[in-house]
Amino acid sequence: MFLKEVCVENYTMVPAAIAKGATRVELCDYLPSGGTTVSKGVMQETLAYCSEHSVPVMAIIRPRSGNFIYNDTELKIMGYDIIEAKNLGIDGIVVGCLNKENWLDEDAMEQILEESYGLQTTFHMAFDSIPHIRQFEAIDWLVEHGVERILTHGGNADVSIEKTLPRLKELVDYADKRIIILPGGGINDENAQSVIDYLGVNEVHGTKIVGPLN
Repeated sequence: MFLKEVCVENYTMVPAAIAKGATRVELCDYLPSGGTTVSKGVMQETLAYCSEHSVPVMAIIRPRSGNFIYNDTELKIMGYDIIEAKNLGIDGIVVGCLNKENWLDEDAMEQILEESYGLQTTFHMAFDSIPHIRQFEAIDWLVEHGVERILTHGGNADVSIEKTLPRLKELVDYADKRIIILPGGGINDENAQSVIDYLGVNEVHGTKIVGPLN
């Protein structure tokens, strides 16, 4: 049995996702942009429903679309959103901060990890913007700082998951169970099992991981 994290934009999709077998929910508004933080109301109603069904909820903390380079004001906004999410009882957050060299913004990440202490943390697909040559180093940094998992497609979003599987396998092997590599992007109810078998992972992520929701 593997964990199916379903990415949803709004509350209306949550009951259907759970009915179809979602075992974790990621709240992620405005998906065409890669996702931004949902409203407090959406978060509250989702948490109420999911807690009744013992399904954990992760929320993306991202103040806008575009790149993953955030200024001090944006980091302050993210901090407020983390406090709100914590107060509502969120299980974890999904976040990613980079600098202009497409390396981890270490100061920003340390600040966010301090603010989100006690929550699970997933570093999102900003990871795929880190140069390949430094991704193993990034895994080490995230392990050292207590991040639970990395959501990654293993390459450019426009490349099919079947073509990025070899790179994903390298990441899984390097992580060596020190941190969860969570594959996502193009995984659905039809190909999830083959992805799991190839990578040897226990968690997969996607909008259609339990099939269409509408």
